[in-house]
Amino acid sequence: MLSKDEIKQLSDEILRLKKEKDALILAHYYQRLEIQQVADIFGDSFELSKKAKLAENRLVVFCGVRFMAESAKILNPDKKVLLPAVDAGCPMADMVTPEDVLELRAKYPEAAVVCYVNSSAETKAVSDICCTSSNAIKVVKSLPNRQIIFVPDKNLGAYVAKFVPEKEFILHSGFCPTHRNITAAEVDKAKAEHPNALFAVHPECEDEVVAKADFVGSTSQIIDYCVNTDAPEFIIGTEVGVVDRLAYYHPEKKYHLLTPYLVCPNMKKTELSDVLAVLRDESNEVIMTQEEIEAAKAPLERMVAIK
Repeated sequence: MLSKDEIKQLSDEILRLKKEKDALILAHYYQRLEIQQVADIFGDSFELSKKAKLAENRLVVFCGVRFMAESAKILNPDKKVLLPAVDAGCPMADMVTPEDVLELRAKYPEAAVVCYVNSSAETKAVSDICCTSSNAIKVVKSLPNRQIIFVPDKNLGAYVAKFVPEKEFILHSGFCPTHRNITAAEVDKAKAEHPNALFAVHPECEDEVVAKADFVGSTSQIIDYCVNTDAPEFIIGTEVGVVDRLAYYHPEKKYHLLTPYLVCPNMKKTELSDVLAVLRDESNEVIMTQEEIEAAKAPLERMVAIK
């Protein structure tokens, strides 16, 4: 645990180097608060990659996990993309492989493959279109196919399926371990302890948890909901970084983390010292071939093209 003086010292040096190196620092909302505070832009994963594309900086430091840094590289092939915590992966992304997708394609040849951005570049490359947790319903509705293969998150896929009953969903078996561990009993307990609080939850959670929510949405949507809703108190059913951010920037309201174990271990691997190290050495660069970039870019661009 860093002291306030240590955080300030590291942060000041990062800000100095950031200017000197013409670097753009991106931080996901699940990152530690001190990481978010040295970032130029913070947000959901794909939102960050799109904003990086608009920036003129030659260097991008992505404080998140590997699939996020890959997406930033795919959309910004001419920029140098660095990942501070080189071992920060995503269990959900690892649960689906290109071979899994190709097997499903062979079994359901008329289906469109919708790939959640929480996936590897190789898996994206064999999919038809990508989606985020905030636009998944819109993406699926835009497709002419009656059958939808949804990978890798079965919970997000099941949530989307409720809004598009005219389509048949073939769900992969992947899931987010952090969100899946939430139980309906824990929701009931939190609501009993905080009877006046509204419950906001991420659609990566199990159906019985989502069913108890006052609001269901992506990380950014949950934050916007809490900030813009008149209610003074909320129970948050997503990673603790969201609660930390809300409590710091909007202390006039109360926020209760649904359970104490809502912590993504991979998102918490990034330390201020890691950000400083990659800035100083320009290390941990995300390397992809032109062929890999082009193959994975197509489904991402199809998603972006949806109005």
